[in-house]
Amino acid sequence: MPADDHSGTLENYYKLTFYHNIHSEIIELSKAGNSKAQYQLYQLYAKAMYNICYRMMNNREEAEDMLQESFTEAFMNLGSFRFESAFGAWLKRITVNKCINALKKRKADLVPMENLPEYPVGKESDDEVPGLSTEQVQKAMENLPEGYRVVFSLYLLEGYDHGEIAQIMGISEATSKSQYSRAKQKIKEILITQHHGRQV
Repeated sequence: MPADDHSGTLENYYKLTFYHNIHSEIIELSKAGNSKAQYQLYQLYAKAMYNICYRMMNNREEAEDMLQESFTEAFMNLGSFRFESAFGAWLKRITVNKCINALKKRKADLVPMENLPEYPVGKESDDEVPGLSTEQVQKAMENLPEGYRVVFSLYLLEGYDHGEIAQIMGISEATSKSQYSRAKQKIKEILITQHHGRQV
């Protein structure tokens, strides 16, 4: 049997081994209530989770609050983490859900119903705006309506697919795709306006 017939199995094995090994000792100590280990775990993931919170909430104070609430919930539920995925992915899901719930509580319009033309929804082939840095795009995101910003961030920056976004936000997959398409269009309009403004 050719050696590469087992490539998929081996890849899954190495992934599982990786998930089990990375920071596993710190995680196990944190599960046991070791405060030093919990602080180490916080230090390892706080910056990445804060960036997610800020992109979702678009407000530094609220992002700090969501970060603290996310870690509090994560530490309370560490016993449910079984190393079946990367710890960062597990923590990110908690963080995203915290932010979504907070936005819903403040009556944020996560699905703005504007009289905009429907953008064709097909295979996403141009997920990045060409010729622009991530920093420029993230800065432009701050000017998006909340619904557009959240979908755009979850899809392009956090790596969720439209099915996952639909589940997280309680919307249809088609709505997620439409919101993402509209968000991309608005991002381009914002950047063009900013570019022209600098030229004046």
